[in-house]
Amino acid sequence: MASRTLLATACLLVLLLLTLGGALVEAHQGPRSPHRKVAPRRGLSTTANAPESSSSADGYATENATTFDVGSFGAAGDGKTDDTAAFQEAWTQACSSEQPAIVLVPAGQSYLLKETSLSGPCKSRVTFRLEGTLVAPEDKSGWGNPGHPRWIKFTGVDGLTVTGEGAMDGRGKSSWRNSCRTNHSMPCTFAPAELTFASCSHIEVEGITLRNAPQIHLLLERCRDVTLSRLTISSPSDSPENDGIHVGHSDGVRILGAKIKAGDDCLSVATGTTNLYATQIECGPGHGISIGSLGRGNSRAEVSNVTVDGARVSGTLFGARIKTGIRFLNMAMDRVKNPIVIDQNYCTTSDPSSTAACDHQQSQGSAVQVSDVVFSNIRGTSVARDAIRLHCSEAFPCRDVVLRDVQLKTRKRGKKNAATSSCENALLAESSNVSPAPCSSATTTKKDFVTLIR
Repeated sequence: MASRTLLATACLLVLLLLTLGGALVEAHQGPRSPHRKVAPRRGLSTTANAPESSSSADGYATENATTFDVGSFGAAGDGKTDDTAAFQEAWTQACSSEQPAIVLVPAGQSYLLKETSLSGPCKSRVTFRLEGTLVAPEDKSGWGNPGHPRWIKFTGVDGLTVTGEGAMDGRGKSSWRNSCRTNHSMPCTFAPAELTFASCSHIEVEGITLRNAPQIHLLLERCRDVTLSRLTISSPSDSPENDGIHVGHSDGVRILGAKIKAGDDCLSVATGTTNLYATQIECGPGHGISIGSLGRGNSRAEVSNVTVDGARVSGTLFGARIKTGIRFLNMAMDRVKNPIVIDQNYCTTSDPSSTAACDHQQSQGSAVQVSDVVFSNIRGTSVARDAIRLHCSEAFPCRDVVLRDVQLKTRKRGKKNAATSSCENALLAESSNVSPAPCSSATTTKKDFVTLIR
């Protein structure tokens, strides 16, 4: 998650990570005519349990769409010349087209872009077809207003498709090096998000590769009806606060396949998000899948109807952290430090060298009630013995937690290395076929663990 001031949490962190490679596939280069008619592409498939898309568009482009090739607007595509103005002009023309339009970024070329804002509303549906590579400058000083800068940002667009087999490279190394997380002598500031969708609706993003984001690869904020599929996201495991996908204040988000290597959360779901469905997530290295960063400043926060169904995670720091109405289903974990975690005392600060703010937060108690959380069909190995941690606050105990068909073990043999489970103020609605047995740690007291019979 992006650089956090104080995260007063009640967050359930399902951090699931699987090591796999993000391959960049070079597409063939097409003609460079600025107004070429294109054939329609097949639309995204949906999943039965996912929130239903309300988009009326059938596929990424429609018949009689007009193509605006960025090369026809002066983009050099040499990776050195600033092509920002050419891209913005191509977008302006496409967005004002009375017909469905395509902004084409041809394959085989590299385009240097500075901060780029592509805004709506548009007169018709627009497809941004990325077949080449977009690269950010090494020096990003001066980017953005106070707050969180963005590299490529779509704002206020209804009916947008971003598709192709091209890539965006945020060249985040200088931002990582100057982060206060890696260099405590540096001030804590926000680094640019790589690809942002803000206040957009009926969005489809398919097939592209995002790599080396300064901070957050793909950011959704205040969006509605979004489908993400076949994404490849990659950055080093030590790139600080570098989420793969971060979703906040959005409704109706479907993630139908993503391979993610990140320095922070593979998928981060923050406050104000409802009706999110994620499947076929391959995550690792990184911090896993996190439903959290809620209740900041001891305030109330809501996340609801979030389902993660089918994820493979390997070598992650955690396994899970959440709020209400969350389901984690059908997950395979390999060498995860803590596969299942509910931690209402979790906290990070803008200054990693100081813990005073976290101490104060924990003394105030959590402002978020964790309830109606399901972990079902989760199997694999834990690095730490404490494979299941349900650590809830005394003021707001966790309620209606379901553990069903959970089989977790350590990689080391022997009774002294066997996996355990610890609980604090956790009330379970169901526990069936679970190993290690819920709340089996020697540190768990009877009052910490209550099973409610339904």
